[in-house]
Amino acid sequence: MTDSARDTIILGSGCAGLTAAIYAARANLKPLVIEGHEPGGQLSITTLVENFPGWPEGIQGPQLIENMKQQAARFGAEFRVGHLAIADLSKHPFVLQVGSETIHSRTLIIASGASARWLGLPSEQALIGHGVSSCATCDGFFFSGKEIAVVGGGDSAMEEALFLTRFATKVTLLHRREYFRASRIMLERAMAHPNIVFRTNTAVEEVLGVEQKDVTGLRLRDTVTGTESTLPVSGLFLGIGHIPNASMLKGQIDLDDDGYIQTHNQVFTRVPGVFACGDVQDRRYRQAVTAAGSGCMAALEVEKYLEEHGR
Repeated sequence: MTDSARDTIILGSGCAGLTAAIYAARANLKPLVIEGHEPGGQLSITTLVENFPGWPEGIQGPQLIENMKQQAARFGAEFRVGHLAIADLSKHPFVLQVGSETIHSRTLIIASGASARWLGLPSEQALIGHGVSSCATCDGFFFSGKEIAVVGGGDSAMEEALFLTRFATKVTLLHRREYFRASRIMLERAMAHPNIVFRTNTAVEEVLGVEQKDVTGLRLRDTVTGTESTLPVSGLFLGIGHIPNASMLKGQIDLDDDGYIQTHNQVFTRVPGVFACGDVQDRRYRQAVTAAGSGCMAALEVEKYLEEHGR
């Protein structure tokens, strides 16, 4: 069993997973990358990436992911379409079931990412990357001098709205309820800002601009009266949080109350030989470059772990 076990398996094919794959492959560990239910991660639905080092003119998100994948494959990384169904981390080598296949591995890198929460509107989905975004720090610059809207009622929404005032001339914060979940200090900061306008009891019914492939406005509904109205904006940002893709490992590694993997020393989980990197354990930064950095760290720790355990 041990002889047929792989040295490492990487769950996820976003920036963190692919960087880990590059480093692990260069160390001759022949990593197997399980691409997951969102191959390429959030960058695969991002248009222009202007803040990744080394691309002065920017690069399209899907192209950046493809470049990283080719780089990992060049050094010997293998890729498999699918996602983890069942894992047993109590045995060593670890036992993973991917689809109908059972795979054994001496180490595991969890880079399964976090999925943005969306409203679920067809028009919203059609305009992701064309005026609809879930990341203010990624896309705020593109809305310089424009009016935009942010949806949400928690700290994430307040942070997004405050950050976006650096670029937008007006930020309308939309919340479907009367009261907010945000902490008092974050709410007070947002309310004190002259360029943020609050609209409570307001739900987004449709994002306008699908035919033009660019957001032109929002169709809104008052959740109390049912009255509909139109808000002309050039962008819509979702500030309703993320869902870490770690539920399949619940009970085997430590998760916090929101489902993020808890790590120590950057990428170590409580299970020896299991490491986590990227957005599945990073609720603070959630940037491509920080995900890549943690993917590097995870791969280096895997190499060290295998050396210490007689590979």
